[in-house]
Amino acid sequence: MKKVKLIECPRDAMQGIKSHFIPTEAKAQYINALLRVGFDTIDFGSFVSPKAIPQMLDTADVLSQLDLSKTESKLLAIVANIRGAEDASKFEEINYLGYPFSISENFQMRNTGKTILESIEILDEILNIAANTNKEVVAYLSMGFGNPYGDPWNVEIVSNWMEKLSNMGVKILSLSDTVGSSTPEIIDYLFSNLIPAYTTIEFGAHLHTTPTTWFEKVDAAYKAGCNRFDGAIMGYGGCPMAKDDLTGNMPTEKLISYFNQQKAVTNINAMSFESAYNEALKIFSK
Repeated sequence: MKKVKLIECPRDAMQGIKSHFIPTEAKAQYINALLRVGFDTIDFGSFVSPKAIPQMLDTADVLSQLDLSKTESKLLAIVANIRGAEDASKFEEINYLGYPFSISENFQMRNTGKTILESIEILDEILNIAANTNKEVVAYLSMGFGNPYGDPWNVEIVSNWMEKLSNMGVKILSLSDTVGSSTPEIIDYLFSNLIPAYTTIEFGAHLHTTPTTWFEKVDAAYKAGCNRFDGAIMGYGGCPMAKDDLTGNMPTEKLISYFNQQKAVTNINAMSFESAYNEALKIFSK
């Protein structure tokens, strides 16, 4: 039986909500419920500019209210620059620093205000910070499955960047379908070629999807050898720049259903997941 790592992303689900600020206590209560489910990792918050992502300005306060005494789930925080990495690295409870790196010059500027060259230099420093503070870096290769901004994109470009990131010391890399543009054919081709070529890297899939295309995307990635999947309960969140309003995060409940059918090991506790699902309804019902 294959073991699959499921990464739950409440940060991705919450960060785009601009109509109101979710109270710190409510965020902590939700994430505490997620910590009891059995996810490998919880992408719980981010250390980025409050001006850019005001919903995440209380990440440190949320962290102080989390009960980590009865969980094996690890915590991941997103950082966009060296200062954010330094801030996040001060917290012993955080296991992973997530860094969004795009092979699209346009999207990298939109997302972090940096060029690709500047972003590579930042990533290199973040790898050093992580090594010195007992953290690991999870690099997200956004626009990994295609580029809607007109920048050059093909499998060879993706592979070339994989080579560079691997040589820098990246050990965990999640290919990100930032605007839901991936197809099963591209997903299969990338994973089936990259995974055997870079055996020192743990590959993940951060797939955005519409309600009708989730199965074909997960199925293609899993059968091509990917065993690490990001999701968000009910598919909340997703890239605000997606052209289709129905495009959101991969629904976690769909992932669990799929891997149960495949008889893969996920360590998910069904009753605890139901409880967390109900907490999600409270958070996102507005």
